[in-house]
Amino acid sequence: MVVLDTNALIYDALQPKRLTPRALRTIEAASARGDAACSDISLWEIAMLVAKNRLDPGAELTQFLHDMIQARGLRVLPITPEIAALAQSPQFAHGDPADRIVAATALYHRARLVSADARLKKLKALEVVW
Repeated sequence: MVVLDTNALIYDALQPKRLTPRALRTIEAASARGDAACSDISLWEIAMLVAKNRLDPGAELTQFLHDMIQARGLRVLPITPEIAALAQSPQFAHGDPADRIVAATALYHRARLVSADARLKKLKALEVVW
């Protein structure tokens, strides 16, 4: 499984040229296998960016989110009690709670994480692709 971080979701949907070739290949391969996923908190992060006028999805928000999920056949992974607890463990010194959830989701599911976030790349237990 491959989990897309919020930045990877946005770039893939709206600005694909911002993805590295490696990130794009990883997303495309996972999508073709039916193995691409995202954390449900990424949907909230995107909604918050739209609400703050920091992101223009070019469509009504709910429709954009549905289209984004459908385009790659993404599995939307919920925050489980295990993921919530893992996100609070000492290995996740990252300050952003949403990023902690995304990283914990990938780690819990033993998945690679596609992310441009340099802080997440420092997590030794997590394989980050960019």
